[in-house]
Amino acid sequence: MSDTAQTGDSPLGIFERWLTLWVALAMVGGIALGAVAPGLAAAVAGAEIASINLVVAVLIWAMVYPMMVNVDFGAVAGVARQPRGLLITLAINWLIKPFTMALLAVLFFDHVFAPWIAPADAQQYIAGLILLGAAPCTAMVFVWAQLTRGDATYTLVQVSVNDLVMVVAFAPIVALLLGVTEISVPWQTLVLATVLYVVLPLAAGLLTRRVLGSQAAIDAFSARIKPWSMIGLIATVAILFALQGEVILSRPFVIALIAVPIVIQSYGIFALAYGAAFALGVPHRIAAPCALIGTSNFFELAVAVAISLFGLNSGAALATVVGVLVEVPVMLSLVAFANRTRARFPEPRP
Repeated sequence: MSDTAQTGDSPLGIFERWLTLWVALAMVGGIALGAVAPGLAAAVAGAEIASINLVVAVLIWAMVYPMMVNVDFGAVAGVARQPRGLLITLAINWLIKPFTMALLAVLFFDHVFAPWIAPADAQQYIAGLILLGAAPCTAMVFVWAQLTRGDATYTLVQVSVNDLVMVVAFAPIVALLLGVTEISVPWQTLVLATVLYVVLPLAAGLLTRRVLGSQAAIDAFSARIKPWSMIGLIATVAILFALQGEVILSRPFVIALIAVPIVIQSYGIFALAYGAAFALGVPHRIAAPCALIGTSNFFELAVAVAISLFGLNSGAALATVVGVLVEVPVMLSLVAFANRTRARFPEPRP
């Protein structure tokens, strides 16, 4: 995972370049670990305080904190030079995406897939999909921006604004949508998870930037801690698949069913955002990251909240884990499409 807003020509490191492979190995390794050491998986599952799993909390922080160090709130002012890309991203992330994901989840699991899924399980999967849809991308977007030679500074502005909006909008939107689907929501746990995984890392990142002072020092520090983000991601995926390994191996059909609305949502949201950017004459270096931000998910947060609300072994957690499984190959295919269509967009102004 790349958590720095580097230029589009910056080479990707070995972790970023082979991201799909590492995630796939983590999935396989996690399933194997759950099979050979079920006691260890159970011990991890039991390490909770106030519905927050301590092991997962540490790993989520390892993923999120390096990215938060690179969130420059002073850069938000730069949006004035090209506001359309940001407006598209905000509209997609907060006015459209959570609600289309909820609609697709209800459509498929309450109706299309109803003959094959028990109603209680269907409600769990719906909850997990809603959490995915309401958590817009933060860290992973820098990888997609790099791969499409996007404007790194503008991408950072979009991430910064999205993080600010997420602090106040994530919990109410999720609670609203989960309530609509008649699922009981413990507000205290939901808000606590949002504070733990968004507000506090943001505050820690801002404090770190102030302590380090210069941009050179911030860049050097970010380079040193960046590997921890990938380690956190791989370890989290491995743990989640260790806990869900039996379900994955015994119910591959369910995994495929959960993947269906996620894939439809991903390609549909990308088409909407990318098409809007093209219609509004947004340059490709802004249009591609703009669409990819709206398409990708902050699955670390979605997984963490699903675990906090419904438990490590819940169907909601499984649905968010399937989001991890689906996201990387889907996003890489969209990156390839964006690169192939670059010439169709207007040239950036000097």
